[in-house]
Order: sequence, then C-alpha cells, then structure tokens
Amino acid sequence: MSLLANKRVLITGGARGLGYAFAQSVAEAGAKVVIADILQERGEQAVSEFKAQGFNVDFVSLDLAKPESITECANQAAQLMGGLDGLVNNAAIATGIGGKLMDEIDLETWDRVMTVNVRGTWLMTRAAMPHLKQAGAGAVINIASDTALWGAPRLMHYVASKGAVIAMSRSMSRELGEFNITVNTIAPGLTLVEATEYVPAARHRLYVEGRSIQREQQPDDVTGSVVFFLSDAARFITGQLVPVNGGFVMH
Repeated sequence: MSLLANKRVLITGGARGLGYAFAQSVAEAGAKVVIADILQERGEQAVSEFKAQGFNVDFVSLDLAKPESITECANQAAQLMGGLDGLVNNAAIATGIGGKLMDEIDLETWDRVMTVNVRGTWLMTRAAMPHLKQAGAGAVINIASDTALWGAPRLMHYVASKGAVIAMSRSMSRELGEFNITVNTIAPGLTLVEATEYVPAARHRLYVEGRSIQREQQPDDVTGSVVFFLSDAARFITGQLVPVNGGFVMH
C-alpha cells in the first residue's frame, strides 16, 4: 500500500518551487492533494501537469495576506477532497527581499513578510483545524528555514519570520495534541528553486562548502521528510524541528 493512501493533503505555495515538489511527492505516495497559491495561472498549469501524470490534484486560489481568503481556501480544499488529513504550510514571501542590512529594511517590507509568513501560517492552521479535528487525527507541517538556526545576515526580516514559525509550531503542537493532530517543522537549507535564483553565488558557495554533504540542495532532498511527517509512521512525533540541509546546520 502507498504510504499516503487515502490521505487528503492541502499544500500552500504549491504552484512552483518546493511546494510543487511537495505536491508531486505527496501525490506519488497516494494522497489526494489540493495546492493553494496566489499564482492562479501557474497553479492551474501545475494541476494540469499533475493530472496528466494520473495524480488526484486540484487548485484553490489563496492570498495569505487576506484572512477571508485563507478561511475560504481551507473550506474549499476540504470540500474538494471530502475532508482534510494534512496541511503543509509552505507558502511564504522569500523572493527578492534579501541583500539588505537590518538598518536598510523598510517597514512596509517587514510588515508584509510578517503578515504572510507568520500570521498567514497561524491563520491557515487555524482555518484547517476544524477539518483536521473532524478527521480524528491529522498532521501539520510548517516549512521554516535553516537561516533562522544560523542567523543568516542581510535577511533579518525573513529570518525573524521563520524563527517565529519554529517557535509557534511548538505551541501549536501542545494545543493540537489532544486532537491527535501533530505539528512539526522542517527547516530546509538553501535549495535550488525559483525563489532562490536571486541569492548571490557567494551564499551558495557558503552552503555547499559548509555542508557535510558538499553539493547543492535539490527540492527532492526535502520531499521525503514531508511525506514521512504526513504518514502514519510519524503519528507520535510532534513539536519537532528537523533541519534538512546536508549537515550545514546540525540541530
């Protein structure tokens, strides 16, 4: 039997990059999947690509800056799949915000990053809660970043947002544990996806040379941990943080 057979999983930010890779691997493991993204056209294209492979994947529009969009997304996803067993909070603002020192970050950008990356993760989890409870158990996976573990410079607003995700995931795990809902955090290292194309070559070299496994990180390096945490094999693991970065940061 497939590892995620009969599971129903919502993946935010699933139109491209890591989220797309998560959707691919979760669908391959046998789950029904809804990808949610602000990129409507790209999201619909992704669904067409997945359906062409025979996967059960649908798309729902999502703007994490708008609470009403978040609630509607969770409800639509549950309706499309007949319930909800898993949520992967992957969507975040990461592209085009790096390179500025802490005294160069403008207030508007800071607030936008916090609204989407932190508040959005909280509200998405809150919106999914009734559906996960109804399923009798469930799994929430919050995608953070290992930048919050080593204090990456010239990226403090993003680092702070992902540090907050790590911290609040632990509180979530305690509050949702009574409903048999697990909450775990994955902190990928610098991964070769669209969102990291702007990252300077020097930062890429820093990662490669600092890793135990000295090569670039690919999306497929992260997907296995997501599938595991969504599976029944991880039903008694909650509140944990797993850096997936080839040994650049050891936790």
